[in-house]
Amino acid sequence: MSIAEQNPTEIDAYLKDQEQKTLLRFITCGSVDDGKSTLIGRLLWDSKLLFEDQLATLTSESKRIGTQGGEIDYALLLDGLQAEREQGITIDVAYRFFATDKRKFIVADTPGHEQYTRNMVTGASTADVAIILIDARKGVLTQTQRHSFLVSLLGIKNVVLAINKMDLVDYDQSRFDSIVNGYLEFAANLGFENITPIPLSALRGDNVIEASEQTPWYSGPQLLPFLETVEVVKDTLDRPFRMPVQWVNRPNLDFRGFSGTIASGRISVGDGIVEPTSGQTSKVKEIVTFDGNLKEAIAGQAVTLTLEDEIDISRGDMIASLQHRPSAADQFEAKLIWMNEEALLPNRNYIIKLGTASAQARVTKLKYKINVNTLEHTAAKTLDLNEIGVCNFALDKPLSFDPYEENRQTGSFILIDRFTNATVGAGVIDFALRRADNIHWQAVDINKEARSDQKAQKAAVLWFTGLSGSGKSTIANQLEKKLHAMGKHTYLLDGDNVRHGLNKDLGFTDEDRVENIRRVGETSKLFVDAGLITLVSFISPFRSERQMARGLLEEGEFLEIFVDTPLSVCEERDIKGLYAKARAGEIKNFTGIDSAYEIPENAEIIIDGANTPSDVAADQIISYLKEHDFI
Repeated sequence: MSIAEQNPTEIDAYLKDQEQKTLLRFITCGSVDDGKSTLIGRLLWDSKLLFEDQLATLTSESKRIGTQGGEIDYALLLDGLQAEREQGITIDVAYRFFATDKRKFIVADTPGHEQYTRNMVTGASTADVAIILIDARKGVLTQTQRHSFLVSLLGIKNVVLAINKMDLVDYDQSRFDSIVNGYLEFAANLGFENITPIPLSALRGDNVIEASEQTPWYSGPQLLPFLETVEVVKDTLDRPFRMPVQWVNRPNLDFRGFSGTIASGRISVGDGIVEPTSGQTSKVKEIVTFDGNLKEAIAGQAVTLTLEDEIDISRGDMIASLQHRPSAADQFEAKLIWMNEEALLPNRNYIIKLGTASAQARVTKLKYKINVNTLEHTAAKTLDLNEIGVCNFALDKPLSFDPYEENRQTGSFILIDRFTNATVGAGVIDFALRRADNIHWQAVDINKEARSDQKAQKAAVLWFTGLSGSGKSTIANQLEKKLHAMGKHTYLLDGDNVRHGLNKDLGFTDEDRVENIRRVGETSKLFVDAGLITLVSFISPFRSERQMARGLLEEGEFLEIFVDTPLSVCEERDIKGLYAKARAGEIKNFTGIDSAYEIPENAEIIIDGANTPSDVAADQIISYLKEHDFI
């Protein structure tokens, strides 16, 4: 009898039964054409979890494509993209939900190709179990090792070593044993708690659901029964209580609750809690849900907590166990998986999202990158697409987190490009860096305002940007002379001059340009604190770094002056002969030639560098400074 033919009472009982089942997330991974999609398709087929229209489509598609000689090609159930069907490979993460009498499942079918590592990482990030497939004919391959390392990196402790296509090696036990022994030797240091080898034929269904008559020598579990019984929920419940606050629920003046999904542990009415970044503590007054108040809530439940005290908690904060506090720091070490075609630039500001919290973050040190094929550590200045590195991060404010090894839910993050909003990286936190805790800001009695008032001016940074030869330095020099004549206190930071001292160790690669601007930004900030009108003349080709420098100062203290001179005019001037050398290939990474320049979108002042004499441009800027009460 179908569900539609059942009476309401039976339907309610059925739904309640489904609701009480535990959910297991698992991932399939391995080398190309090792049978991942076929295995999942077989699970769906043998579990009788396909609708009639799906079966009809699968049958007709299998005949049309003919990859199995007219027989059912189970992989077609997963390869949802047309491109995949045409190429016979999996290029994206395909998620499927299914349920048996004992458990619910979400499976992520991930790509086998090395260039789609980021997709594999995405699928593994939420998985509890990894099925690592090995083609019995080929044994352990480089891609097997690569995916095993990534699975280990993402904290998956339970691994099924699925030796697939056993039918093609005549179900040879010695072949199975040889592969298993080789893999166990390789994986000895990857930290897996449980590795379960299973001889399979996904295409024939051997040991997928029932014991195969072809492998009488095998006495271990079959795949689906193993997935139905493997224990993973307990791990989350045993962790200390953590709940990232998603929303402050305040429908009226008499109710103020903090809503979110419990990431780990359990909480009861009367338990002590802490918000780690502020150190404020309280006790749980109520646990509110849509279905009524609870005395206790556990990981995975979405609840609203009310507290006995009125403490300041906002979206992005974390409510944690008073007895087991997470780290609250603005620096940490992490492993970073780079997921963007544009390479990582250390010291460039990105947005970090850690749970419901977000902040500005930058890589302060790329310690090394990991060759995931050999697990070797190699020196690096940047990370390219799909590369993995160990980095130190600095944030613009403290956030609460745990080491990923201790808590996957509160120890992972993503990085977002500030301008494109694209996710460019994903990371797992190793530990907080404590050095910042030992450095405290020293308060002084004479502040920026006092120094500026003494000089009868308002301190600011005048940030000149434009191509080499645009006229920035000439205009800045002319402007400083005029301000000096007016009795104003200034200092000029010129790009070439600074590279003779403070930044003499930096080259002209993109990553060095980022560090170049970071140092000058910090220096100009100190000069503004000294009460000076600081003129900065740097090409500063990237919007992100100009925005970073602006962000170091208070609102209104940073004036971007774009000297807008066409490249052709700059090349005609070529005062230093640099364009000629760049065109001849004698200078690499030259802005405007083989390195990009990003035009300002909202500069406070724009100078026509091709047609405006420098003294006229200086007067234009002085007029702006007078109109806005800087001088």
